[in-house]
Amino acid sequence: MPKNRRKQFNKSPPRTSWDPVADWYAGWVGKDGSKHHRKLAIPAVLELLNPQPGLKVLEIGAGHGVLAPYIVKRGAKYTGVDVSKKLLRLARKYHGRQGKFVWGDARRLSRSPELQPAAFDAVIFMLSLQDMEPLRPILESASWALKSGGCVVLLLTHPCFRVPRQSGWGWDEQRKLQYRRIDRYLTPLCVPMHPYPGQKKGVTLSFHRPLSVYINGLAECGLLLERMQEIPACKVHPSEGNARAKKLADREIPLFLGLRARKMALSI
Repeated sequence: MPKNRRKQFNKSPPRTSWDPVADWYAGWVGKDGSKHHRKLAIPAVLELLNPQPGLKVLEIGAGHGVLAPYIVKRGAKYTGVDVSKKLLRLARKYHGRQGKFVWGDARRLSRSPELQPAAFDAVIFMLSLQDMEPLRPILESASWALKSGGCVVLLLTHPCFRVPRQSGWGWDEQRKLQYRRIDRYLTPLCVPMHPYPGQKKGVTLSFHRPLSVYINGLAECGLLLERMQEIPACKVHPSEGNARAKKLADREIPLFLGLRARKMALSI
């Protein structure tokens, strides 16, 4: 990204609400989430979080609330926050009995009258943080909402292997090997995403950041990393083409990255 464009972007971050694509997105993945949600993302979040009865959980970037039933089934209490009013309406329609859904800007949760500081035992970003910018105030908001000793769980497309428009699959004919090609990694990027089939309007933005930016950003907000999980796609993708090579690539090169960090008490 050119320096002048990066400076302008930092001063006035682009709109990241999914209002323009809310109806399409909810219809595309379904009210209970896509196969990637059900088989990979949600199980990974639950494993990292290990929700217990009575735990108060806040999901930032909750969308239309596909995670809510799974949290409530464990006996925990769920609140979802999103900046898209259309997605919130769908969340209340589909999952309003399982949790509470409130409007809020992830960068400024302290301005939401329905949220209180240090009110939650856990904060979750499930495939949402990569669509938000800037990172620092968002992580500060998560820390603001957390009790001391509470945890934050991040589930992202793996930033080391899945760089929007700057990575992809390749095929080595001589070695009969499917490999992952990475064209750029260290430079943070703001990437407009191509419309998916059936999407008639709206462009979403994805923000690539190297792994160090996430880990250091968490630490700077008093959120110290305690667990990391890398999730391959082999449970979802059907075998195509060279089945053996594809299976190996899907098993060895992760699709998602899960992080769990703990809010540390301030020493006096």
